[in-house]
Amino acid sequence: MPDTFTLSVVQAALESAAEEMFEVLRKTAMSPIIYEVLDVGTGITDAEGALVSSGAGIPSFVGVLDKTVTAILTQEGSTVAPGDVFLTNDPNHGGVTHLNDVVVAEPVFVGADCVAWVASIAHWGDIGGRTPGSMATDVTDIVAEGLRLPVVRLFSGGRKNEAVIDIIRCNSRLPDQATGDLWAQVSAGRRAAALVRGLCARYGSDTFRAAIAEARRTGHARATAGLGRLPHGTFGITQPQDDGGIWHAGITITAERFTVDLRDAPEQTEGPYNTSRDGAVIACQILFKALTDPARFANAGSFEPLDVLTRPGSIFDPDPHAPHGYYFETRIRLIDMLWRGLATQAGADLPAGHFASIFGTVISGINPDTGRRYAMVEPQMGGWGATPDRPGNDAMFSTSHGDTFNCPVEVAEARYGFEVVEKTLGNRYAQPGERPGGRGIKTRLRMRAAAVMSAGYSHAVVPVWSLPGASDGGTNSLSLRRNGRVFEQAGFVSGLTLQPDDEIVLTTAHGGNATRRN
Repeated sequence: MPDTFTLSVVQAALESAAEEMFEVLRKTAMSPIIYEVLDVGTGITDAEGALVSSGAGIPSFVGVLDKTVTAILTQEGSTVAPGDVFLTNDPNHGGVTHLNDVVVAEPVFVGADCVAWVASIAHWGDIGGRTPGSMATDVTDIVAEGLRLPVVRLFSGGRKNEAVIDIIRCNSRLPDQATGDLWAQVSAGRRAAALVRGLCARYGSDTFRAAIAEARRTGHARATAGLGRLPHGTFGITQPQDDGGIWHAGITITAERFTVDLRDAPEQTEGPYNTSRDGAVIACQILFKALTDPARFANAGSFEPLDVLTRPGSIFDPDPHAPHGYYFETRIRLIDMLWRGLATQAGADLPAGHFASIFGTVISGINPDTGRRYAMVEPQMGGWGATPDRPGNDAMFSTSHGDTFNCPVEVAEARYGFEVVEKTLGNRYAQPGERPGGRGIKTRLRMRAAAVMSAGYSHAVVPVWSLPGASDGGTNSLSLRRNGRVFEQAGFVSGLTLQPDDEIVLTTAHGGNATRRN
C-alpha cells in the first residue's frame, strides 16, 4: 500500500488535471456561453465510470459526466479501445440534460489497460430543431428539439469520423461555432488524458488506483459524518408551482442514509419541461453535497449514502420520447422544493429561498455590424435568501449554475450586435424586524436588428419563499417594450419575433426574507 503522502499527491494531481481540462476548454471555445459564462463541466472518472475529480463550472454538469461514461460502457463494453473518443447529447443515451449540452468522453489507456476516463460537457448555441437556439417551448417530442446524438465514436482507434462532424455541421445554424466548441472539448480531454498517463508513468497504475479508492473512502466518510449533523426523521414536502399544480416529495434522513422519494411527482409533461431520472438524481446530489460536505470536492464516495426514488412516466423519470429543452427549470424547482422542506419542516439551518431559476434567455439573429449569425445564450442572476442573522446575497447565480459568470456588456454588444441599455440592481423588500433577501437584477436590451427570442423562468407567479413568519420574496418577470407599449411575457416563450428598437426587460426576483433572531 502506498504511503499517505503519495496518495494525497496523486489525488491533488487528479483534481488539478480536471481544472486544467476546464481551462483548456475555456480558452479555446468559440462560444461566449462557454468562454465567458462558463456553461461547462469537466471531470475524470475511474475505469468503471465512478467520479474521481471535477473542474470548475456548473455543479449540475459535473454530475452528468460519470453517468455518461457509465452509459458508454453499458453500450460499448469491451469494444472500447485506445484512441476512441465518444460523443453524445441524448438524455436517453447518457446525455442526461437536453440536446444543447454535448458530452465528449475519452478513455485513458496505459498500455492495454484502461485506467480512467476524461469527459466534458458544454452548452452549444444551436443544435438544430424548431427554433434558433434549439430552445422551443411548442414541442411535444424530443425529435423536434434538434439533432440527437446517441453514443457515437467521434474517433475510433485514433481515426476521426468525418461523417459525424458533417452531420453536426449540417444540423446546426452555427456550424463554425459548433465544430469549434467540439474541438475545444476534444483538446481539453487530450490535455487531461496526458496528465493522467503521466501520473501512472511516475507513480504506477496500482498507486493511481489506490489513490482513487482512498479518495472515495474519504468522500464517503465525510458524507456520513455530515449526515450525523442533520436532523433525522421523515419529512413530507409540498411546493406550489406557477401552473397551479402542487408538487409532493419526501425526505428520510438517518445516520447512514439520505433518501429522497419523488414517486408522487406529476406525470411527465407534453412540453419540454421534463428531466431524466439521472437529472433528478443530480438535483438531489447538489443539495446532499451542500448539506453534508460543502468544503471538499466531490467524488463517487460523496454520494454513496444518497438514494433517490422515482416513478417511470413522471416528470423526473419520463419515457424516451419526452422533450427536455427546459429541463433545467424543472430540476432547479426540485432543488428549491427539497431545500424549502428541510428549512421549514426539518428545521435545517438553511437560508430562505433564492430566485430559483436559470432564467435561460436565448436571442438569435444576424449581427448588424458583422453580418454573421449569432445565438446569445445567457443565464440570469438574482437574489438569494436571508437568514435570521444576515441579509441575502445580491445578484448571484442559482444553485444549479454555480461557478459561472455573466457575459460582459462589451462582449455581448460586440458579438451579438444589440445594445445593453441597463443592468442594475433591484430593490430590497422586507418588513420591520426582518432580514431582507438579496437583490435581483434588471437587464434591458435594445435590438438593433430583427431577431428571435426564447426564454424560460420559474417563480413568475408563485413568489420566492421566505422562512416562517417573514414576508414573501419576489417574482421573476420578462417583458417586451414595443412602440411605447409593454407586453408581459409568460414564464416560457419561444419563437418571439423581435424588431429593431424593441426592448427586452429581464427582471429577477429578490430572495426570501427571514425574521431577525432575538
